[in-house]
Amino acid sequence: MQHSYSFAGLAALALLAAAPRTQAQSIITGFMAGKGHGSVAVTGTQERYTTAYLVPERVDVPIFKKIHVSSISLFANYGLTDKIEAVVSLPYIRSEGQADDNVLKDQGYVNRRQGFQDLSAFLKFKSFTTEIGSSQLDLLGSVGVSTPLSDYKSADGLQYIIAIGNRATKLTTLGVAHIKTPSGVFLTGQAGYSLRSGRVPNAFVAETKAGYAGIKFYAEAWASFQKSASTGTDIVQPGFDGNFTATRVDYVRLGGSIFRPVAKGVGVVLGASTYVAGRNIGKATAGSLGVAYNF
Repeated sequence: MQHSYSFAGLAALALLAAAPRTQAQSIITGFMAGKGHGSVAVTGTQERYTTAYLVPERVDVPIFKKIHVSSISLFANYGLTDKIEAVVSLPYIRSEGQADDNVLKDQGYVNRRQGFQDLSAFLKFKSFTTEIGSSQLDLLGSVGVSTPLSDYKSADGLQYIIAIGNRATKLTTLGVAHIKTPSGVFLTGQAGYSLRSGRVPNAFVAETKAGYAGIKFYAEAWASFQKSASTGTDIVQPGFDGNFTATRVDYVRLGGSIFRPVAKGVGVVLGASTYVAGRNIGKATAGSLGVAYNF
């Protein structure tokens, strides 16, 4: 049973839709690969928005009007033991605006930023397992670091609107509870705290997920949350000094994905997500398509 769940869990691992400042979804799941097993996934994502959540209301995107973000994300995980797993991810992001040529010339801005964003590496470990009736409850922990891989720019006034990241190094710890039934239905919840370098505010992060994991099909729905520390500022509000990396970025993002094997060890994943609430972040909607290989 463990291998069937591990194989079906590729969908959650492959959907790495990366937004300019944060990943849409946690790369940590409740499924364990098992010793000597793992997966490699490549996912492409298209994301667009024309409005942003500010305080106290939603506004049209200034200068760049419409933001289009394309990304390709690489993901890999490997079971060091049955209870310890290594997880890594790396997105390449291209962020484009639609500012007028005269505006770009006057402000010294560009309409496009692109490059490798942040390399993330985590260790995940299963600490406790128990039976609840015919279902299994697993408690897991994870600790990881994310740091910029390239010398991308982040602090250029309103040019930051199309930045591909905030150039912060992040140390994140997570606690995960995962319950699965013999029929394949599962429910996962995780929560933790992320420490960020520089002026980027620390943040509480959480995610909840429900779905079905079988050998021939996988489907999930998820909700992802972030709440930044109150030490951060709000755009164009008192205390804001023009440094966009220091702003409080809160959000609620909803999404879902389906996964289907197409050959031995190989499958495809299709996903979609959208922000439904936020603070100092674009109201983006995204679609993703990926390929995953399980070994």
